[in-house]
Amino acid sequence: MGEKVVSQGFGLTDRQHHRDKLRQCLDVLGVLLEEKRFDRPRNLMGLEIELNLAGSDGTPSMVNAEVLKRIASGDFQTELGRFNLEVNIVPHRLEGSVLDQLAEELRTALAYADRKAREVDSGIVMIGILPTLQDRHLVLANLSEADRYTLLNDQVMAARGEQIAIDIEGVERLTRTAASIILEAACTSVQLHLQVTPGRFAAVWNAAQAVAAAQIAIGANSPFVFGREVWRESRPPLFVQSTDTRPPELMAQGVRPRTWFGERWIDSAYDLFEENLRFFPPLLPISDDEDPLRVLAGGAAPRLPELTLHNGTVYRWNRPVYAVADGVAHLRVENRVLPAGPTVPDVLANTAFYYGLVRALAEEPRPVWTRLPFAVAADNFDTACRHGIDAWLRWPKAGRNGALARVPAVRLVQEELLPLAAAGLDAWGVEPADRDRYLGIVEGRCRHRVNGASWQAAAYHRALERGLDRDKALAVTTRRYCELMRTGLPVHTWPEGPGD
Repeated sequence: MGEKVVSQGFGLTDRQHHRDKLRQCLDVLGVLLEEKRFDRPRNLMGLEIELNLAGSDGTPSMVNAEVLKRIASGDFQTELGRFNLEVNIVPHRLEGSVLDQLAEELRTALAYADRKAREVDSGIVMIGILPTLQDRHLVLANLSEADRYTLLNDQVMAARGEQIAIDIEGVERLTRTAASIILEAACTSVQLHLQVTPGRFAAVWNAAQAVAAAQIAIGANSPFVFGREVWRESRPPLFVQSTDTRPPELMAQGVRPRTWFGERWIDSAYDLFEENLRFFPPLLPISDDEDPLRVLAGGAAPRLPELTLHNGTVYRWNRPVYAVADGVAHLRVENRVLPAGPTVPDVLANTAFYYGLVRALAEEPRPVWTRLPFAVAADNFDTACRHGIDAWLRWPKAGRNGALARVPAVRLVQEELLPLAAAGLDAWGVEPADRDRYLGIVEGRCRHRVNGASWQAAAYHRALERGLDRDKALAVTTRRYCELMRTGLPVHTWPEGPGD
């Protein structure tokens, strides 16, 4: 079906039929939720990491097809740009020494991929945005060779009707225009999945939204975009703008962007899927032969392909996921907040912090989202992206109804959120040694006020002070980052920059 659509495009009847199927899928989802036809709790989590490819000079390598051919593993997949890959770690139960197990599997997979990349004079880089990416790299010809990317690009650009405009004001101002969605490929993230029951979904999603700012503050790793130093975590503003299908007139009318934080706390997973249909026209109106009502009536779990496809084109930072595995439906919260890297221990530290914190907050008798206005959570997220580890966030004061305090993110994490994360990991049944090892990395970042973004910025400015021009300073920073990334030492322990 995809091949046919790529070659022939969509007609009026295709779009109307798809819209009808979407509504039917949503109705069936409502029945599934009401009748609790979902998998039992299994405490399953999953991990995906988007990666960059760069040569020994630190500049991006457009060789993902060649590298994937050499890796020859289903754990690695293509991504939007020819300089991108994605690695998927099989789901694990959140218990025991799971964090150390994940770290070992990830180290092994990345080391193997890196060896294969070196066969074509490239290498694997875990970083939010590769500092050496320039305009010449971000052209339509560097979109990966897959029909789905070409189709998505065509539909986004047709919906927008004009070039994509990028305007980010930070340490420096970045302005760009592009005639394709290739700018989106600059953003590489970590995606954390947590399978939950319908009854727990809203609490987990709300908790994930509430702590997104703290995740960014301690985990920021994307200070450079196309040669300019902008926000400490520049992926969100770049992704929002590079996927925006709205011309200026629709922006002025308040039409929502396809990448967004959201606008309210929820009561059910249904709320999010319903918003998707209410606010966003389908980009890819591809309809499947499945009759979800007939499948449901037969006692089986429908795949709801139109609903899941549409959901995949609405880029929430915490996204709902509906899927069917082994004939049984399940729900997941997909956390898409974090940038990739810097090292495997850093990724696992961010992972431990998130899963522990979400568990603890979701089970609080007086949930944080009943005390934190949603608009404040959204503003916190924006502030954390701008300032990273130096951000100040607003958070409910203990024991005071409705009162918010403005506190440094590092103090909030050290004094309140890390103890909650530790308690959450205990509730999952994670080994204390695993808990302490990885949460200790988060504490170390707070104590030293260093994360990937602050290290990159410091290294870059040291290179400028040595007399290097902008491009050379970015290149030497990237090369040094890659050297230290391969040591596997957490970023807060790295030397400050080139020359140390």
